[in-house]
Amino acid sequence: IGYIDMAYILENLPEYQTAQAQIDAKVVTWQKNLDKLQQEILDMRTELNNEKALLTKDLIAEKEEDIQIMEMDLKQMQGVYFGVDGDLFLLRQQLVKPIQDLVFNAVQDIASKRNYDFVLDKSSELIMLYSNPDFDMSEQVITSITRAKKIAELNAPEEEVVEELSPQDLAKQKAADDKVAAREQKKEDNKKRLEEKRAAQLKKREELKKAIETRRQERLKEIEAAKKAKEQKKKNN
Repeated sequence: IGYIDMAYILENLPEYQTAQAQIDAKVVTWQKNLDKLQQEILDMRTELNNEKALLTKDLIAEKEEDIQIMEMDLKQMQGVYFGVDGDLFLLRQQLVKPIQDLVFNAVQDIASKRNYDFVLDKSSELIMLYSNPDFDMSEQVITSITRAKKIAELNAPEEEVVEELSPQDLAKQKAADDKVAAREQKKEDNKKRLEEKRAAQLKKREELKKAIETRRQERLKEIEAAKKAKEQKKKNN
């Protein structure tokens, strides 16, 4: 029986560090988008609470509807970024899984050559109450991957050779690319739909404000006319 520490192995592979840096950068960007939308929702709620006493029921209902739409978009965006089969999952599949496959292949190769019956992962949920360092294969795995990489570089021709993917890999890559493209298109469609709805609601809201202001001005004129008529009546008496 042997064991590895997958976390330790990955931390010592430059390819994983590069992949993780790319993933972290994407996560930061996605989180900023979510935080920005969340702040917009909070600002809209604050504005509504401050203006509620001055607004009509129709205007209050419209503003509340705007907030609900924004909240639905926030939940949808969270799912697109971090949900099951979301952008983060696809990115990990694209960048990290090939590196994990290298580790698994190296483990299988070492286990086969050294006649191991079982190889455990110390960094997994498996509880290892005690582990003898003599049976730790982590360094052997790192050495195996590094050696294989150096041999591949030495055997590679001077010209840069573009590795051809198998039809199955090409199909998988195309499916993944199509899925990402579909998600991006869906996000753009939702954004466009929301902008159009906001524009329509803003136009309706402005028209309602104008109508309210017109009625207010007419009412002021009526009050002023009634006042003048009353004063004129007093003079006549």
